[in-house]
Amino acid sequence: MAEAEEQETESLEESTDESESPVKINQISLDESGEHMGVCSEDGKVQVFGLYSGEEFHETFDCPIKIIAVHPHFVRSSCKQFVTGGKKVLCEEHGTNTTSDVQMLLLFERSWMSRWKSSVLHEGEGNIRSVKWRGHLIAWANNMGVKIFDITSKQRITNVPRDDISLRPDMYPCSLCWKDSVTLIIGWGTSVKICSVKERHASELRDLPSRYVEIVSQFETEFYISGLAPLCDQLVVLSYVKEVSEKTEREYCARPRLDIIQPLSETCEEISSDALTVRGFQENECRDYHLEYSEGESLFYIVSPRDVVVAKERDQDDHIDWLLEKKKYEEALMAAEISQKNIKRHKILDIGLAYINHLVEKGEYDIAARKCQKILGKNAALWEYEVYKFKEIGQLKAISPYLPRGDPVLKPLIYEMILHEFLESDYEGFATLIREWPGDLYNNSVIVQAVRDHLKKDSQNRTLLKTLAELYTYDKNYGNALEIYLTLRHKDVFQLIHKHNLFSSIKDKIVLLMDFDSEKAVDMLLDNEDKISIKKVVEELEDRPELQHVYLHKLFKRDHHKGQRYHEKQISLYAEYDRPNLLPFLRDSTHCPLEKALEICQQRNFVEETVYLLSRMGNSRSALKMIMEELHDVDKAIEFAKEQDDGELWEDLILYSIDKPPFITGLLNNIGTHVDPILLIHRIKEGMEIPNLRDSLVKILQDYNLQILLREGCKKILVADSLSLLKKMHRTQMKGVLVDEENICESCLSPILPSDAAKPFSVVAFHCRHMFHKECLPVPSMVSWPLGSRSEVYPSSGGFSGLAFYHTGKMNLFIKCRIAYMVVPPYPRCQLP
Repeated sequence: MAEAEEQETESLEESTDESESPVKINQISLDESGEHMGVCSEDGKVQVFGLYSGEEFHETFDCPIKIIAVHPHFVRSSCKQFVTGGKKVLCEEHGTNTTSDVQMLLLFERSWMSRWKSSVLHEGEGNIRSVKWRGHLIAWANNMGVKIFDITSKQRITNVPRDDISLRPDMYPCSLCWKDSVTLIIGWGTSVKICSVKERHASELRDLPSRYVEIVSQFETEFYISGLAPLCDQLVVLSYVKEVSEKTEREYCARPRLDIIQPLSETCEEISSDALTVRGFQENECRDYHLEYSEGESLFYIVSPRDVVVAKERDQDDHIDWLLEKKKYEEALMAAEISQKNIKRHKILDIGLAYINHLVEKGEYDIAARKCQKILGKNAALWEYEVYKFKEIGQLKAISPYLPRGDPVLKPLIYEMILHEFLESDYEGFATLIREWPGDLYNNSVIVQAVRDHLKKDSQNRTLLKTLAELYTYDKNYGNALEIYLTLRHKDVFQLIHKHNLFSSIKDKIVLLMDFDSEKAVDMLLDNEDKISIKKVVEELEDRPELQHVYLHKLFKRDHHKGQRYHEKQISLYAEYDRPNLLPFLRDSTHCPLEKALEICQQRNFVEETVYLLSRMGNSRSALKMIMEELHDVDKAIEFAKEQDDGELWEDLILYSIDKPPFITGLLNNIGTHVDPILLIHRIKEGMEIPNLRDSLVKILQDYNLQILLREGCKKILVADSLSLLKKMHRTQMKGVLVDEENICESCLSPILPSDAAKPFSVVAFHCRHMFHKECLPVPSMVSWPLGSRSEVYPSSGGFSGLAFYHTGKMNLFIKCRIAYMVVPPYPRCQLP
């Protein structure tokens, strides 16, 4: 957005020098280069001259000349042209004087031999009040409207009529400006029109000009237009404003306004508006104000009868100045960062420092400290300066979280100063900084001594002790740190031991570690057996058997054999501290002395463990007796008998249970698949009441039927599998053996097939793929074995199970079988030659 900035100049004072002419200058026109100027005055004089050359043209008319416009490229020899106009025009041609009262617009151009000639571009339609020249187009306004003349084709190409004819054209003159070489902006009264000059298509020319004008935008304003100027795609409008007094209800002239508007197709959007303070604005009219602009410098000149105001487009520096003046430092900083390549008078750092100072003055210390990170960046000197400023106002705590810790690094004194501040008033904050700050930022010994001094006043302060341990760690004084952690029972003790390999320092502190966290301590000790041996741990825990048990139990879980030398000790430890895991230990251990274990279990009356040990030692009867007499658990007794699978145990169990109806019921329900139930049923005394006897007998019958069905099913499967395998074997043995030229006789090592296939020959082939010429084998003796059909079996030779010979075609092939004898189906009898 463009904004207007007012810059008032000294008022224009009328000359009192009698030697100078008091005649009013009506208009001044410069070419684009600024080297030539045209001037017209109220006394009818027109003058065009070079500012840096002796070139000059004078002409005098007998009427006031209101307008003049020199060619934009007047500096070129081919463009020595200008236009002017007035009520009466005096022309001198060929020594004759011609006078006319008709309003005219004259074009003057220099011909060859430096003579000037004039031509009429337009006449009639009242006074010509404004003219603007751009490129090859001249636009002017008279009482009837606006005309555009193409200097190239010497044709007038359009006429844009005046909209509001009720306004006097002398009081509300037309304002013209060229946005570019083909876009004309017209402001008249309260109306604005944007016209575009376009080329006419060749097919439409006929007798028409080669160009035409199209109005691309037209809208009304709420004020009278005194001047127009383009600003990028926006418009700068000098507005003449009338307002109504609330007291007298009469209209009065308000201060003129310089507005920036965004033109749309049928309306406009106001971007900014500035009221201008000029002297005598109360008496001025719309015609008293003029707006001129300089394209190259983006300067706008507001001319009033008594003042000239220069306005220029605001740049980013101006915007930042305004933001700083309004104390909008954050927005100023953001604007400077966005446009840092374009700002010239401001530095981001200076704006940032001003912002920090502003926040500190407002008491927003935390925000000010946070902004230091972004504004100060890596400038160590500025950081230190700001820290001392915060110290002066007692706000070191506010800036401490944002101090740089890596790049840059400040002087150690800065960090120590902040640590001392926290140590005096906030132990928790002090501990937080010690955890977060690297230990090389400050002098560690200085801070350690300061903490010790405070511990003299409060020796049991856990926060200070923990912080001191961390400081010792930074200083690689791990022994002292470990002692403090163990005293505090701090969770980081195990991490400290692992990280710094402090196992040699904890050999005499194993009990303390176990008391603190036995699970973590045991895991750590077992993971590092190479550094602290099992023997050393067991010795250290000798006076703490409960901890000794925890360690040995975890060791046994990991490896049943590593701690075998302590298995005897573990029996007592399990019995004392962990009875539920004693029986699993006895079952899994292969190094446990059974006699010692049995003694301990009997002393403590551990029935289940004693039963297991008795059975493991081979005394199953005593174990069963203990189950029956001590536990009175028939199911367990039956389960035990099933595990041992001993007939004598079942006999003992039946004898013990024969006079106990509940036991008999249990046996009837479970004995059927292991012992013949008849043995038990025959021994039951007549008349004995047995609970659920009928159900038990039914279950026995059902179990028996189930056994019969299982046996029959298994028999069918066995027979089917046997038959299938027999058939498979028979098919395999009945297959022929391929004999070709690559095979050799294993005896004579010559090819098995003769070179002359027409000659008869005989070959013996075995299933192992060994082959022989028949004549290379000894002649076997014949043995007959009647099998219901005529078959032939020959005894083995050469270590094979047997040989069978049968005719398979033109060639005599013999198949070997790896069984004691092979039964040959009744093929045609084949005799050995």
